[in-house]
Amino acid sequence: MESPTIVVITDRNDLDDQLYGQFARCKDFLRQTPQQAKSRQHLQELLGNRQANGIIFTTMQKFVESQDALSLRRNIVVMADEAHRGQYGLSEKVVVKQGKNGELEAHTVIGTARIIRDSLPNATYIGFTGTPISAKDRSTREVFGDYIDIYDMTQAVEDGATRPVYYESRVIHLKLDEPVLQLIDAEYDLLAQNADPYVVEKSKQKLGQMEAILGADNTVASLVDDILNHYENYRANLLTGKAMIVAYSRFIAMKIYRRILELRPDWQEKVGVVMTQGNNDPEDWRQIIGNKAHKEDLARRFKDNNSPLKIAIVVDMWLTGFDVPSLATMYVYKLMSGHNLMQAIARVNRVFGDKEGGLVVDYVGIAQALKQAMNDYTNRDKTNYGDTDISKTAYAKFQEKLSVCRDLLHGFDYAAFIGGSDLERAKTISGGVNFMLGRRVVERDLPDKEQTHNIYIKEALLLRQTLSLCSSLVDESRRLECAYFEAVRTMLVRLTNAGNGRKFTLPEINERINELLRQSIKSEGVINLFSDVGMEFSLFDPKFLEEVANMKEKNLAVELLRRLIAEQVSIYRRTNVVKSEKFSEIIQSVMNRYLNGMLTNEEVIQELLKLAKDIAAANAEGEALGLNAEESAFYDALTKPQAIKDFYQHEELIAITRELTDMLRQNRTIDWQRKESARAGMRRLVKRLLKKHKYPPEGMEDAVQTVMSQCEMWTDNLDM
Repeated sequence: MESPTIVVITDRNDLDDQLYGQFARCKDFLRQTPQQAKSRQHLQELLGNRQANGIIFTTMQKFVESQDALSLRRNIVVMADEAHRGQYGLSEKVVVKQGKNGELEAHTVIGTARIIRDSLPNATYIGFTGTPISAKDRSTREVFGDYIDIYDMTQAVEDGATRPVYYESRVIHLKLDEPVLQLIDAEYDLLAQNADPYVVEKSKQKLGQMEAILGADNTVASLVDDILNHYENYRANLLTGKAMIVAYSRFIAMKIYRRILELRPDWQEKVGVVMTQGNNDPEDWRQIIGNKAHKEDLARRFKDNNSPLKIAIVVDMWLTGFDVPSLATMYVYKLMSGHNLMQAIARVNRVFGDKEGGLVVDYVGIAQALKQAMNDYTNRDKTNYGDTDISKTAYAKFQEKLSVCRDLLHGFDYAAFIGGSDLERAKTISGGVNFMLGRRVVERDLPDKEQTHNIYIKEALLLRQTLSLCSSLVDESRRLECAYFEAVRTMLVRLTNAGNGRKFTLPEINERINELLRQSIKSEGVINLFSDVGMEFSLFDPKFLEEVANMKEKNLAVELLRRLIAEQVSIYRRTNVVKSEKFSEIIQSVMNRYLNGMLTNEEVIQELLKLAKDIAAANAEGEALGLNAEESAFYDALTKPQAIKDFYQHEELIAITRELTDMLRQNRTIDWQRKESARAGMRRLVKRLLKKHKYPPEGMEDAVQTVMSQCEMWTDNLDM
């Protein structure tokens, strides 16, 4: 390669600026400063003034200015980004068309690919694209050669880099008649061949007719009615509620926007229009479209998950290179095919939380175009994503997971949730949790990862995710049943701390369940699972502990107490090494005896209640001694050997504790516990202080070790 010069080409100035800026920020890593060509002449100078090395950024348009060679060097590598978009035409074509005087004229048209290669005839060319094209006169592989490496959609989904995209047809709801559908099919045929000028002209003649049909008042009214129904019932409460409507034209985009606000006048901040501004636009359009700063503000707000802006109506803008990870819904009312279609639907395939996938809702019959576009992808992708219709994919998976969740709750009657009051629903949820926890005890011989409640948590989550994609195909009774399964899952996660350590507070549980009901069954009722508890569970509230002890759902009571105590022990583990060891051992012993059938529900509840009281008492000890949390922890470390209290007066122990805490605080340094020299110095300080106070020699080493452990824990969990 002889230390080649890299020339990076793209077809848009903004993308050229973006790529150049990205490389420029990495100049230290690249060990050279990239350069950006301002013109064709500047590009020629940059190439002519060097024989090796260098990274130069430019656009395709600079090559079209002339057909002369820019450089004859062989050690130039041209890297073309977005290689599918316009870098075609390796051979000259003769185009015949009618001139102004009515006579036929012949013109020679030279393709962009030919012009670029004539400019750098000895260079090596590499193309990068997410959407390769394979057409009779526009073939990415013909221009750039065979694939060097393929990273397909299947691999991206397996790696967790993207999520799959699913498809739902709503053409039938729009009630487009057969002649219109035939016209749409014909338009797709034209789109597929739009490289030939005469076809483009023919297509333009059809545009007016197509826009008149798709933009008719009654058609747009039907479209908006169905979008609102679909969005509010099935998508608004999913993730952050972000959705995109792709309109056929700027004119139709404005009609959709105005119709939405006519039906939902309070949605001024919820919906926005993103499209280019035309010189002849009406004044009222200009106020809605806005200037560049307004569009940038819209982009910022749409990317903000907490922003009230939820629905973006677009035409061409935002369909490439605009990423909003939480965006999960795209309503398509525009004819798109090939790479344009694949680029557009990729807006909803970004990874976000537990997003199962993106949903493309089709109003103009893009199904065939979608399948055709998949022909340019790998066999794996065609197998896995060749048919993304939710009725055949997500819905089948939903039915499977619904059956699994029903089987796991077999034996528990949750019918009261379907038609009962809020209180009955709440009791049915807690009863279901109690049932699942009881199954865990019965099947205690299973390894933990296979315990029934853990399996249920995973399967119920998969059920919720698949329902998010096909809820429009699921009847209300099954959506309500799924809401129940999700409520039980949410409480199990909260109580057992499953789900990668994510902990939900009680208000979060109630809010999630209320949202589920609003989303799934449009209930106005509010469910509070523990109506007498104000906010968070409190281990130190005697009234609450008494309520738990008297719960009918004993399995739930045990799990609730165990979780609360374990949480308090984990707090001690961050602050007080002695108490955390003591209480950890006790709770482990109690739960082992319970799981091994040596304790009944009632007995383990009493044991746990006693432990809760001991923790509450231990919490109050430091306050009674006049010590803060830090001092109390070191007091426990010094008095771990019970006999130590016989050697000292109470006031002496308090004084030693405060002096020790103050000394450690003053000598604590960042990461001292990871540096042996600093640890040794800290150990010497502790020993010196203990000798000063004549701490018994036979207990000193143990005390020093305990104090050091406590100090490490203290340093790890407190800000410096």
